[in-house]
Amino acid sequence: MESFYIEDYLPLFMFAALGMLLFSGYPVAFVLGGIGLAFGFIGMYFDVFSFIQFFNIAPRIWGGISENLVLTAIPMFIFMGTMLERSGVAADLLHSLQVLLRRVPGGLALSVTLMGTIMAATTGIIGASVVMITLLALPVMVQRDYNVPLATGTIAASGTLGILIPPSIMLVIMADLLARSVGNLFVAAVFPGLILAGLYVLFIVVVCGFRPRLAPPLPADIGPGSRGELTVMVLRSFVPPIFLVFLVLGSILFGWATPTEAAGVGAAGAILLAALNRKLSFHVLREVAERSALTGGMLFGIFLGATCFSYVFRALGGDDIVIGTVEAMGLGSWGLLLVLMGLVFFLGFFFDWIEITLIVLPVFSPIIELLDFGDHVDKFEVVYWFAILLAVNLQTSFLTPPFGFALFYMKGVAPPEVKIQQIYKGIVPFVIIQLIGLGLVVAFPDIALWLPRTLLN
Repeated sequence: MESFYIEDYLPLFMFAALGMLLFSGYPVAFVLGGIGLAFGFIGMYFDVFSFIQFFNIAPRIWGGISENLVLTAIPMFIFMGTMLERSGVAADLLHSLQVLLRRVPGGLALSVTLMGTIMAATTGIIGASVVMITLLALPVMVQRDYNVPLATGTIAASGTLGILIPPSIMLVIMADLLARSVGNLFVAAVFPGLILAGLYVLFIVVVCGFRPRLAPPLPADIGPGSRGELTVMVLRSFVPPIFLVFLVLGSILFGWATPTEAAGVGAAGAILLAALNRKLSFHVLREVAERSALTGGMLFGIFLGATCFSYVFRALGGDDIVIGTVEAMGLGSWGLLLVLMGLVFFLGFFFDWIEITLIVLPVFSPIIELLDFGDHVDKFEVVYWFAILLAVNLQTSFLTPPFGFALFYMKGVAPPEVKIQQIYKGIVPFVIIQLIGLGLVVAFPDIALWLPRTLLN
């Protein structure tokens, strides 16, 4: 009886331990790996796990992570985003957008949204994006008497678009976990990301149109005095990021390079832009390399811990428990999809996207491939559709309190008069907008599937 109890419930105890220890503040990589090793020894005690099975973890780490050429793109995308932060490209772009939109209701907020969208297509580093946009835009918005919750909500939501709009590190990791094409996921995420940005723009225009006091217009004399100077300013600010977007995404869409090769091209392009802006020096290069190495080391450390956790979980029968529970619930494909989306949204209040992705996908990926939505989604496209739904959902994890990381990034560099309560208040409408965007992709799968179906098949 005791052995039967352990075989049925030991994986559930693993999740319970994970849920408690993630709140301890201990590094996530050590929590995941430590729980995996600890429950392996517990399984040995109850004779449901053998010591020699531990030796299977090292080959999985080597073959699944160290030798994985897809994951090579991650350090290069991190380097590209960090270098762009230091190149001055974002500052020039924001100033140009302010000038062009100065007569539009909420012009400065719209400038932030458009800059966040353009920068999202050049980097997937959310921390760097949110900090950069906060430093550039929030003091100006406060100085112009913008409503603080509107300003902070706009910056936080726009800064997190990079986790969805390619090149996205999250999509690279999802593609690896689901054994699917990174290029297909990149292309599938383009329209959902742009639709979210469009919903942000629509919200700002409507709100500021009805309540102009929330976003006072900028002075009419801001910017260049002549049309020629304006043209030069626009070309100088727009051409570099568009050039980099074309290098990275264009090379993938036109089949000139794989996503991994495109990441290398993007990193080289970011160095070139920094040199053209006269911001490249040995000190900057060393600082960018160090920050990229630290960020990459953190991510790959979590990969190692997650590999250990997921292997022991499956060895103890976790897959059977999950599949058996789902079948016993009798939810069907639609019911299971709603439960998974609700679970991911709930976890987003407490955990980071990388933790949720590396916990949820390995557990539920065997079930995802079995889902059948009839004529709504082709069976061969269900996994790509689900991945995009998960990506849109996970973007909310950066914004939802109490542990929304984008909110902490912003508070760390915001002016002292900006309170955390104002930041929390500001993100509420944007989280609702993200859920609306998620609902649109659920109702109309072609938003995500039409472009890859057209370009890559």
